[in-house]
Amino acid sequence: MLSRAPLYTERLCLRPYEPADADAFFALLHADRPRFQPSFPDRLQAVRSVSDAVVSLRAFAEDWRTGRFYVFGIWHRATAEYVGDICLMPQHKGQAEIGYYLSARAEGHGYAREALAAIIAFGFEAVGSQRLLVRCFLGNARGQAVARAVGFQPEPPPKRPMWFRNSDALSEIRRFWLAKP
Repeated sequence: MLSRAPLYTERLCLRPYEPADADAFFALLHADRPRFQPSFPDRLQAVRSVSDAVVSLRAFAEDWRTGRFYVFGIWHRATAEYVGDICLMPQHKGQAEIGYYLSARAEGHGYAREALAAIIAFGFEAVGSQRLLVRCFLGNARGQAVARAVGFQPEPPPKRPMWFRNSDALSEIRRFWLAKP
């Protein structure tokens, strides 16, 4: 099992959730529910109340223990304000996917770049990933800019089979990759 030690950046503390974080976790999701719905519907479905938040945080701890999923809350170091969430999910063949969100109030301050840089190091060093993936909706210009700012490169859209050409499903998501140096 990987250490549950916090990751520190200049302004942020990224740490695995504790049971006492349930109120803050729920409050952030609840306050920004309409913004998060397109990108994080499963998380929102699972966390509809503070008691659901407690269950989710317990599941995150178990996922950490088994190496299935590593979820960090993001706190501002100077104010101790909970500002968001970032996670790394190992997949196959040395690949892992990263997901992140910030409260509306925390956007635009460079926190996502700072947190993503810390998770990149965690993914390559502690987890041993060889390649990291970030997926963003085409309309999520901020998310794409964050990925590019820390070195992720966009993947060209995949070629679709002729029978799939009328669907826009694949074209809605932009994939960004970063390989281990």
